[in-house]
Amino acid sequence: MVVWRRWIFPILMVVVFGLIAASLVKVAFFPDQQAAAEVPIGQVTDPVVPVERGSIVNQLDVTGTVARDEAVPLRSDVDGVVSEAYVGEGARVEAGQALFKIKLSDPVRYVVFTAPFAGELSEVALVKNQATSVGTEFTKITPNTFHVLGTIEPVQLYRLINAPTDATVTITGGPAPFTCTGLTVQVAQDAATSVRCAVPADQTVFAGLPATIGITVGTVEDALVVPTTAVRGGAGSGIVWVDADGTAEERTVTLGISDGVTIEVLEGLEEGEQIRQFVPGVEKEAEQMCYPDGMGGEFCESVVQW
Repeated sequence: MVVWRRWIFPILMVVVFGLIAASLVKVAFFPDQQAAAEVPIGQVTDPVVPVERGSIVNQLDVTGTVARDEAVPLRSDVDGVVSEAYVGEGARVEAGQALFKIKLSDPVRYVVFTAPFAGELSEVALVKNQATSVGTEFTKITPNTFHVLGTIEPVQLYRLINAPTDATVTITGGPAPFTCTGLTVQVAQDAATSVRCAVPADQTVFAGLPATIGITVGTVEDALVVPTTAVRGGAGSGIVWVDADGTAEERTVTLGISDGVTIEVLEGLEEGEQIRQFVPGVEKEAEQMCYPDGMGGEFCESVVQW
């Protein structure tokens, strides 16, 4: 027993630990070449799409708000003295209603100021026996008319080139969609861009109502179309990358209308040609993926999908 404990067990332990060490050296420095060769190698390629024929409706839906038209200042066009004041602050008047009677001195005669349209008076500056002169603002009148105003991104101005003067207004929970007129684009000094159109007088609306302005700029049928993601540019001309045997050939194209997803190609491409789906070097827009957080809410993250 003494021999086993003193010689044989120690020798066996040395042999076992030696085998373990040899195995580790082999795995670390001499891997199995066949196993390594079987590891798959992936290759990322740029997706391509064909140039196809299709239809495009260039309609821009703008979120807006119903608002009352702005107050209009009324100014005196004579020198005289107020003989009669028929109205006061906050008065509601009709078109043609008398507001003030003015006495002129040379020669003596009377002139009556009337309301040019129906509305509500504010900032009334004349009272009986008060003198007035040419150019004096004697009141403001806020008309009983409304408009719809919506804000857009400045880049959307390209889609509004050759826009019509009419649009369709939809009010949730309100009357049926109706046509508003006098569509205009406004660019403020701070570069804020908006569109505005007038609400017809026969429509019942209220200031503050949310509304959608639907602007149909143009429609094309059976046109060559490509995704907007494939085009660098977009206003009249742009660049696409034609796929030629796996290589990208840059090509300039003439562009027509767009619906924000696809765009019309007037010149530069032929039906059936394959082009890169995305502009080289530009990732597809990240999408929001949301998951339950286990506490009744959601956890969202941006995921780029090709």
